[in-house]
Amino acid sequence: MAESSDHTPDDEGAAPVPTRAEARAILTAPGAPFEMEEIVVRGIPLRAWKTAPASLRAVFEQSILHGDKTFLVYEDERVTFDECFRTVATLGRQLVERFGVQPGDRVAIVMRNLPEWVMAFWATITVGAIAVPLNAWWTGEELAYGLADSGTKVAFVDEERQGRISHHLADIPGLEAMIVTCEEHDPDSGGRRPAVGCLLDRVGNKPLPVVPFAEALGPVADDATLVDVSVDSDDDATIFYTSGTTGRPKGAVGTHRNSVSNLMNLFFVATMGGMRRTAAQAAASPSVQNSNLLSVPLFHATGCHALLVTNTSAGGKIVMMHHFDPERALELIERERITVFGGVPAMVMQVIDSPEFASRDTSSVQSISYGGAPCPPDLVRRIKQHFPTGAPGNGYGLTETSAMTTMNAGDDYVRKPNSVGPPAPICDVAVVPEEWEGEEPPADQPADPDRIGELWIRGPNVVRGYWNRPDATSAAFTRGWLHTGDVAKIDEEGFVHIVDRAKDMIIRGGENVYCVEIEAALHEHPAVADCAVIGVPHPVLSEEVGAVIVLRPGMDVGADELSRHVRERLAAYNVPSRYWFRGEALPRNPAGKILKRELRTELLGDAPIF
Repeated sequence: MAESSDHTPDDEGAAPVPTRAEARAILTAPGAPFEMEEIVVRGIPLRAWKTAPASLRAVFEQSILHGDKTFLVYEDERVTFDECFRTVATLGRQLVERFGVQPGDRVAIVMRNLPEWVMAFWATITVGAIAVPLNAWWTGEELAYGLADSGTKVAFVDEERQGRISHHLADIPGLEAMIVTCEEHDPDSGGRRPAVGCLLDRVGNKPLPVVPFAEALGPVADDATLVDVSVDSDDDATIFYTSGTTGRPKGAVGTHRNSVSNLMNLFFVATMGGMRRTAAQAAASPSVQNSNLLSVPLFHATGCHALLVTNTSAGGKIVMMHHFDPERALELIERERITVFGGVPAMVMQVIDSPEFASRDTSSVQSISYGGAPCPPDLVRRIKQHFPTGAPGNGYGLTETSAMTTMNAGDDYVRKPNSVGPPAPICDVAVVPEEWEGEEPPADQPADPDRIGELWIRGPNVVRGYWNRPDATSAAFTRGWLHTGDVAKIDEEGFVHIVDRAKDMIIRGGENVYCVEIEAALHEHPAVADCAVIGVPHPVLSEEVGAVIVLRPGMDVGADELSRHVRERLAAYNVPSRYWFRGEALPRNPAGKILKRELRTELLGDAPIF
């Protein structure tokens, strides 16, 4: 792939800033921190990071070196790395000795973002069990499905999720215990109210013990050590359930290698970004402990793999929110001197649009990273305007890729705001047109920026398949290649451009209409806060383009003006012919993706989907 060889200008007298290709070559050279090696995993030859930790357990073992640095912040609670290590070691021993958890057993985590979520995850991982983070927004029936489908033995829950699950115990006969925590504030103690234990009745089966977290943990010794177990790189570590917008959710089975590969991918991107900063940029970013605002759920791959695992390894502070609120986010950015925040693009836009933005000190922010949903290109300009010292970044990945596959950041993002960036060095990406009929992409696929097709990904970060779903696994994976379901193109420099979700593409009179392009154009209008483009049945054209619009507060605009705006930017067949103006936020799943099927049903009822 071609790449410009021009160096980024730096301050007078300073060494020139290396190009992306030069920085990559330096970092991946033999003996360098990001040297790669060829490995074979389940019969598939892959590139892998030679210096990656052997397992997630190894990542956690090293976290004790961060000592008394603050690790977790939740409301007025603070937990240091040392306190977390001792708690996890104690809790892991209890899982084994009291609850009978063995390597390979499934332990579910079913709660909001709380410090106990983190303790439960690392305790599960360090004893060789498989962590099963379930969607805290699910109904009781959906949670029961996840617990039963994964074969969960012990579940960590908060009281709200305990209540939902308790009505469906007959559907989860394999569940042997729930460990419960409380999120409610106790005005008397100033902390959280202690959880209450009980025995839940199960008809035809012995009662299910519900044990308060504090009781399950017991005393934490100053010299607590991890249970002695052996964990291999290719052992199963996590089961994350996909969004399930079609049919029952599938459990994507991630290995230790998958997660530590993502960890190294992110370290590589951060290190290369540091190499490519000018002297002035480096001076504007003082070396302090990174402080991350956790605005996405930990039960999502981004929250767990990209934020929790990375900060556990790097010694960063994680500041938790009970739920996302832009005004509360600004308050925490100021109070905790947040250096990194993001989530999904809509969250960043809400923070920028907040009426409190101008009155809050956001000068600590050095990085605004997001992904998980299409990003309007205009957001880059708005970030640079509102966060002069903050570098925007837009990544792409899926549950099945253990979070990051590509990343576009810094000057590259400003230069190519429509792209999600190049892949990590260990990842292969390919565009597979429909006419290839699912064949494996050629080893050296020639560059063709005009080729549009489904994006396939291969690398050591790609999960091994779906839990107990061989048919779904074989349909989504070909010789290690993951079929993402996303329509993409790859430009001359190797930057990936997501065109649309294949299932969201509108076919209007024989023309393929890519919703994300229209949404990006609509987002550029100053009155549009959010939007979604959907297909509307048409008796002649098969489908026409519909747009659902959420306006910014105090703004007013009509359909004619928006059509003119789109027509100036895209071909005529992209212009929406139907508009809905919505007074409330668009429906989204916990990963931040717009629930277009739900939206379409709400607006069009049972009209057929083309």
